[in-house]
Amino acid sequence: MTHSAPAPAPFAILGMPRTGTHYLEELLNEHPNVLSNGELLNTYDANWPDKDRLLHSDRELLDLAYLRFPRRSDKKLTHVGCKINEPQFQERPGFFDELARWPGLKVIFLSRRNTLESLRSLVQARQSRQWLKFSSDDDTAPPPRVKLPIASCEDYFKAADDFRTRVAHSYASTSLLEIEYERLLLEPAACLETALQFLGVQALQLSGRATLQRLEMRPLDETVENFEELRRHFAGGPYARFFQLDDAIVPQR
Repeated sequence: MTHSAPAPAPFAILGMPRTGTHYLEELLNEHPNVLSNGELLNTYDANWPDKDRLLHSDRELLDLAYLRFPRRSDKKLTHVGCKINEPQFQERPGFFDELARWPGLKVIFLSRRNTLESLRSLVQARQSRQWLKFSSDDDTAPPPRVKLPIASCEDYFKAADDFRTRVAHSYASTSLLEIEYERLLLEPAACLETALQFLGVQALQLSGRATLQRLEMRPLDETVENFEELRRHFAGGPYARFFQLDDAIVPQR
């Protein structure tokens, strides 16, 4: 009698938009035993040939992610995952709890020290339709400057806080790893080693191929047209720290 191989161990990469979730997934997918299949809840994600999958129930979607996922012939899988950004949970209100109930799930949570940077980057990407830049790409013009409504900032900051709290309360510390976007850009190899160790996968030497770069290197006061208006509005409150200008992050080359 033959025995089928055990299902790969499940994981999910979670975060607000523009926090490095795609970059971490790219690094993880260099491993011969790990496969993360992009954004499960994004209709247009090229990893998923079934474009009608979002018509399925939440449970059926998770079965698709962890039991019936698209495979790659060059990998001997021990771990399989997907990526979900916070706004996608808002579109499917019951999905977060269904995910949290999935047996043996491990979660890698990506965060950014300054949530205003995340929002600014998201709005720029939507306007320019330029979402990714790698070190091998030719130099391109900087993204457009943006104007951010106060109400949009308030909603986004609160959503980021609420999401981080919800994730922290939904998973045991042994099943949750948080990685900062800033550290991921500066130390991708070290972050990958930490993530693989957390998942229980043998370490991997990075290939050294093109690495992801920040699209925007200018400080916030040069990229957000109404920066001073926003700084005055949020002064003295819990989000005032987002308007303190720090030195730019310079990723490894």
